[in-house]
Amino acid sequence: MILTGKEIEKQVSHKNIIIEPFDPSCINPNSYNYKLGDQIIELSRDVSLLNAMSQDDYQEIPKEGFLLKPGQVYLASTHEIIGSNKFVTSLIGRSSVGRLGLYLQISADLGNLGPAHKWTLELVCVQPIKVYPRMKVGQVSFWKPYGDINEYNGQYTSYHKPQICLFDSLHKIGSDTLDNKMRGNDA
Repeated sequence: MILTGKEIEKQVSHKNIIIEPFDPSCINPNSYNYKLGDQIIELSRDVSLLNAMSQDDYQEIPKEGFLLKPGQVYLASTHEIIGSNKFVTSLIGRSSVGRLGLYLQISADLGNLGPAHKWTLELVCVQPIKVYPRMKVGQVSFWKPYGDINEYNGQYTSYHKPQICLFDSLHKIGSDTLDNKMRGNDA
């Protein structure tokens, strides 16, 4: 069951949902508009270079904007810290941003119960588009889980910057091995 905007606001006030900073004007009928963070990283197309990326590869998004190139993958984060150990999060793009040709999540739109953090956004555009820090880019909805609850405690739980892929020794493996890891095989 999805929470309504009024219920999201109520659960934020009861500390069952964390959205920091919280802006009541961002409440929608059944979601909350989240904003783009201040940093971005352009991913290398060379898999062997991905694990060599560091903090130095992050760029501040200037207030004048940052031009995204079509077909290139960028990682950014939400401006807000978002999460809940009572409700499952789902992050999607806003229709107005989608109509400009910007994808915010290639595949990772479902959050887990657990610690609140800034969410990494996987940005890809189909035409050049300029993004700005703290622009409203997406929506987060909250869903009531049913059944036994287990909180996520994996490798992506506590980041506050865009987080690159953390596959072990990614720079040392070939594309066949990477494909197997992506499929969940250890071969």
